[in-house]
Amino acid sequence: MKSFLAILAVAGGGWLASAQPVVTPDHHVELFNGHDFSGWTFCMKGNADPAATWSVTNGVIHCTGAPTGYLRSVASYQDYVLTVEWRFLKVAPKLDNTGVLVHMQLPDKVWPECVQVQGKHGRQGDLFLMMGAESKEHRGIDANTPLPLHGAANEHPVGEWDTVKTVCAPGGTVTAYVNDRWMNTTTECTVTNGFIGIQSEGGDIEIRRLALDPLPAK
Repeated sequence: MKSFLAILAVAGGGWLASAQPVVTPDHHVELFNGHDFSGWTFCMKGNADPAATWSVTNGVIHCTGAPTGYLRSVASYQDYVLTVEWRFLKVAPKLDNTGVLVHMQLPDKVWPECVQVQGKHGRQGDLFLMMGAESKEHRGIDANTPLPLHGAANEHPVGEWDTVKTVCAPGGTVTAYVNDRWMNTTTECTVTNGFIGIQSEGGDIEIRRLALDPLPAK
């Protein structure tokens, strides 16, 4: 039986993901408690120690950006508004990247099937359909090519806080806002629920808030 379950874990990631209870928020939820990583887990490339990359000091999460990997929620969610407040501490070539991951699927790996709201400096609001995830607007586009943000970037200067809001709505619609400006929308995503994550991908960043709200009433 143990070996059979191991085979399912490797070959049936979708089965494992579907077994995870899915939460639809009906009230405001602060996902980060300001003290520690309660409610969160990690996946790092090469099984690296996450404590070397992720830490909490003075109520703020710090991510060094190396090695690659992610912080993700233990709980799985659908139909919500996610607010992330973060900032770059510094940027340099190839050291200017992160991302908000929604509808993340098991198994944990770098990278999982999900939808990414790009966090790269100067490109916040691009939408990536990752590792087999797809959407109406992205079909026929190379997997490594995002749906580009609409208009100019709306980020603050390096060192200042940005607010990224991701609205995950029924029917597989994902919409991204950066500092209260609409940047992008994609529809009919093939993943419609899952974990929530933040990438470690080169950017030296701080995160002071991760929060969920119910979708606004129509």
